[in-house]
Amino acid sequence: MNVFSRRGLIAAAGGVALGAGPGRSAEGPSPNRGGKGADILGPRNAPREAQDPFTLAPPKTDHGTMPNLKWSFADSHMRLEEGGWARQTTTRELPVSKAMAGVNMRLKANVVREMHWHKEAEWAYMIKGRARITAIDGDGRTFADDVGEGDLWYFPSGIPHSIQGLDGPEDGCEFLLVFDDGGFSEDSTFLITDWLAHTPRDVLAKNFGLSESAFDAIPEKELYIFPGPKPGALAQDQLGDAGPAPKRFSHRMLEQEPIRSKGGSVRITDSSVFPASTTIAAALVELEPGAMRELHWHPNGDEWQYYLSGRGRMTVFGSESKARSFDYQAGDVGYVPFAMGHYIENTGDTPLTFLEMFRSPRYVDVSLRQWMALTPHALVQAHTKLDRAAIDALPQTKSFVVPG
Repeated sequence: MNVFSRRGLIAAAGGVALGAGPGRSAEGPSPNRGGKGADILGPRNAPREAQDPFTLAPPKTDHGTMPNLKWSFADSHMRLEEGGWARQTTTRELPVSKAMAGVNMRLKANVVREMHWHKEAEWAYMIKGRARITAIDGDGRTFADDVGEGDLWYFPSGIPHSIQGLDGPEDGCEFLLVFDDGGFSEDSTFLITDWLAHTPRDVLAKNFGLSESAFDAIPEKELYIFPGPKPGALAQDQLGDAGPAPKRFSHRMLEQEPIRSKGGSVRITDSSVFPASTTIAAALVELEPGAMRELHWHPNGDEWQYYLSGRGRMTVFGSESKARSFDYQAGDVGYVPFAMGHYIENTGDTPLTFLEMFRSPRYVDVSLRQWMALTPHALVQAHTKLDRAAIDALPQTKSFVVPG
């Protein structure tokens, strides 16, 4: 089975069947579950339907209407430039995503994401390869670092910075950018070449103390992504008499000791360990096959997710008897609105790895199981009708991951 895992089919509880039988037509899987549903007779996109078994045949626990909580970067417009590309997921692609937006970007070796700044803060996760990042703050203090796979960076709003791909096995790099405003657009950043091109030459000459002819060769429009000179030694880019920026704008996430439990691990990176990151907190989660990110919710903001590898399912509980399940795979974006309960289960045969991001300086979640364990057990039993011994045995500590 190369589209669904056996475990995923079991978890569907009678959802889409891939083998011969009532759950599958000659053209592909069909929306049948437990005697409900029927084959699709009209036009269809069977390969796409096969990627979303819990949309095609939702589990019986799904109910009501909820916003779409999934977008694939594969459906985002690709902006192609010399030596790289960019694509984004914002409220235009995923309307529910009002708190955060994301950009997936690729730079070949020596290729530059030109010097720029944003109204929004920029948080980043390096997916593959290596890059040189540089920045200065309002006091002229500088920052430069070489970042690799699993590293983060964070540039506060208004801080000017640059990114350049470095030589290596991957020929540059690919990374995820997350911004603390869902309406962000990568096309609306403040670019140095764009500003120079739209400033009168006499003003430029006066500002820099140069002749107007010194600016004859400036680009007539923005460069955005373009090939640049090979970077020198890192120390050479750590310039400035004012000294280094007081807070590092980069962080080695994979060097953090993870919170391990049977079935997977979690690394949490917020302002408590990455002080510069004052508006975005994050967690890197890895789930073994069959394992699950426990039932929980976040009391401090929406959750923006990016799936790095594997296959998973998330069911989101939206109150008022509303719940909906979504399937995710590498390259997908997931979203959970503020305070909605949810879980994420690995439905594949390989590890499921994903990022959780929050527009907050701190990472906070509330565990359903821990809440029940720390509430008077007679009261919990009155609500749930569970056996009292089972309630008494619930662990009082949080478990981010539960095994399959």
